[in-house]
Parts: sequence; structure tokens; C-alpha cells
Amino acid sequence: MTHTFHPTVLREYDIRGIIGETLGPDDARAIGRGFGTMLGEAGGKRVAVGYDGRVSSPMLEHALVEGLTASGMDVVRVGMGPTPMLYYAEASAEDVDGGIQITGSHNPANYNGFKMVFQGRPFFGADIQELGRRGAAGEWADGNGSVEDRDVMDAYIAKMLSALDGIDPAVLSAMRIGWDAGNGAAGPALEKLVAALPGEHHLLYTEVDGNFPNHHPDPTVEANLEDLRALVSAKSLDFGVAFDGDGDRIGAIDGQGRVIWGDQLLMIYAEDLLKRRSGGTIIADVKASRALFDHVAKCGGTPLMWKTGHSLIKSKMKEVSSPLAGEMSGHVFFADEYYGFDDALYAGVRLIAAAARLGKSVAELRGAMPAMVNTPELRFQVDEDRKFAAIGEIAARIAESDAVADTTDGVRVTTDDGWWLLRASNTQDVLVARAESENQAGLDRLVAQIDEQLALSGLERGPQAGH
Repeated sequence: MTHTFHPTVLREYDIRGIIGETLGPDDARAIGRGFGTMLGEAGGKRVAVGYDGRVSSPMLEHALVEGLTASGMDVVRVGMGPTPMLYYAEASAEDVDGGIQITGSHNPANYNGFKMVFQGRPFFGADIQELGRRGAAGEWADGNGSVEDRDVMDAYIAKMLSALDGIDPAVLSAMRIGWDAGNGAAGPALEKLVAALPGEHHLLYTEVDGNFPNHHPDPTVEANLEDLRALVSAKSLDFGVAFDGDGDRIGAIDGQGRVIWGDQLLMIYAEDLLKRRSGGTIIADVKASRALFDHVAKCGGTPLMWKTGHSLIKSKMKEVSSPLAGEMSGHVFFADEYYGFDDALYAGVRLIAAAARLGKSVAELRGAMPAMVNTPELRFQVDEDRKFAAIGEIAARIAESDAVADTTDGVRVTTDDGWWLLRASNTQDVLVARAESENQAGLDRLVAQIDEQLALSGLERGPQAGH
């Protein structure tokens, strides 16, 4: 038996497609066969499987488990929950060798996909292409694995609560916080978490609904934070926390209604962490503000700029023993007292801990940050066969000039006005641009440089492409 995947679904960091069009149960079964075979060859025997709240997730989970057991893997079903709960099940159990979460993350309701962990490391890039190759060749092991159900939610929540150990209970109990689960998979875990947290908590949209009736679960889009902002304002809360559809990305609003973006959250986490662990290497992606890298250095840490993509950042963290990393997109990774994976619920608890330990409100911490003027992430369509070539041309031109450039991931050019970035998306046929300055005039000059480089490669910043 063989299986051919639709050419669009095997992505750089995960597997993703449109239900009934490019992704269905046969694909899930083939993923189980391929992953199970590869894990078996590496000496693994048991795989944890979880799923998010999308309408199609139970169907895909059923087929995935069939594929895994048919390849001789024993399966531990942890049920519906956020992606980090599946990561926790894989990381904390000595008898589990890999994990697969069925999730469409922050994509539209008709999408779904798979995020995978292989013996404690991210499964991405060449690994995912190998699933496709094995499917086409029918190179699958045959076996007859077992299936067990395992409830890990209570243990997962207890682990998150340990982040508050040693903090003055009086300070914690005075905190007032809003939470927005966005009808995503984090809802039930969030309800259990806040029931055990000190302080006063107000919750929005914890009922899991794969149609997302209130707003789309992507906290990096400011419009999706409006309900949380209104809640924080109406009840005069200290701050508010929002999650994406599968609970691995965080968004936040301070007590004054200001968005705290991914790199700004990382500034708060880094300041707290470096007071206890001086000299640590803190990683952020190439889209992050210069203010973050400066702040890490000022707090006694070593800032490291790295490639965008949660799998790439997790791999780099292991390589340099980093205790903390983050992305503009709201993925935050704690290896300090935690497992190094991206977990937005845990990041919410760590925000409480940071404010308590630093003795400042989240609004004070946000207000102390330098006022930068920046563009949002500008995304525009460029043909798949052209996007990397165009970035290569731009990098070559910049290298021949006297500009100061970082080519870790695309091209990030620093000037007296600030910096601008152009990079190719690994997951879509788009280029991504961003720029940051201390004032609007400087930002306008930086954006003009982006447009000039694009024009020299026969491109223009056309209509904005979606995620």
C-alpha cells in the first residue's frame, strides 16, 4: 500500500491542509504509518496523541491512531486539549518516545494539521519530507500496537502552578486578570488553571467551538484582542491574556489597554529571569525589536537573534542551552524550570510571576519600554519559485554596499534610522517585511529602502497576504 500527499500539506514546521480538499483521514493514517515506522527504527515504542477543538479533529485522531498501531506503535491518547498539554505528556512521561497533536492552530475553521515531537526534539523540515517519501514508496513497518487513554490535564496544571512557588501569596492574591481562550482548545485547561490560581480571574470564551463564533483565535491580530481589551477596561483589571486556537501562542493587553507584543513580553520575562539566572542566552527571532536585544544585554543576559519558526528556535535553544526564547508571533519557550516548549498557558502564569517578583504592574513594565515606531508584519504574495531567489539578490546587493546587515534569516539591515527586514516565509508563497524606528520620519525612510530593494528585483509590496 502507498499514499501520496497533496503537494501543499507537507510544510516546513508542521503538516497542514484544508479538510475535504487537501487533507483527510487517509493522510492521517499515512502520517501514523510513516511516523510510527521512523520512531520504531529509532528505538521508540510509544506515542502520545492529542487533538484540538476543531470539528474535524476527532476523525483525524481516529485515523492517526489506526496508522500508528498498524506500524507497531503503542498509543497513549491524552484527548482534547492545547498543543502544549500534548508536549507535556511527551516530555514528562518516561515511557513516551514521541507525540503528535492534531491541530489547525490559528488557521481558518476548515483547516487542520499535525504538530509532532520525536524523542524530545521537534520533528520538522527533512523529517516531514521523509514522511512523504515513505508514503509514496509504501515503506512502512507492520505491527499491532496497543491503545490506552491517559488523563494528563491535572498533572499538567500542577506543573504550571509550580511557577509561582516561593512568591509572596499576598501579592499574588491581589492580582486581577482577564483571560480569553477564543473558543480554542485551551478553554477547559484554562478553567481548571484559574480555579487553582490565587487572585481574581475573569474568563471569556472557554467553551470549545471549532467554528470560533466570537472572534478568530489569533492573538497577533489586534482586532482579535478587542473583547479582552473591553473586559480589562470594564473591570479595571491588571492585565489580560489571550490564546490562539491550540494554546501555544500568547497575546496580552496591559491595564491601560495597550497590546504587549511578543518581543515586549519577552522583555518582561527576560528581566525577571536574568535577576535569578545572570548571563543566560535569550533567543528571539529576526522580527523582534532592537529594544528587546538591548534590554537583554542591559539586564546581564546574552541576546541571540535567530531564525523565525518554532521548530528552528527550539532546536537552537537546545544547542546553546538557552533558558528562554520567543518570537514576535507569540510563541514563548521556557526551559527555565520547564521543558523548553512553547506553552501560552504557562507563559500566562509566568507573566503573573514576573510582575510579582519584579514588584511592578504589567502596565508599569510595558510603560518603561522605549517608544518605538514600527510597521506590523507586512506580508505580500511572491511566487514560490521566486521568493528565496529574490531574497538572495537583495542580500547580494546589500553585501556589496556599506550597509550593516544580518543574514541569519532573510536580510535585516540596521541604519541610523533603525532597521528593516525582508525574509521569505517558509510556509507560504509570501515575503515578509518589517521595519522599526524611533520616529515616523525614520520609519518612512526605512520602508522606502524596502520598496527600493524590491523594485530592483522586479517586485513590489502589493496587496497584503493573509496568514
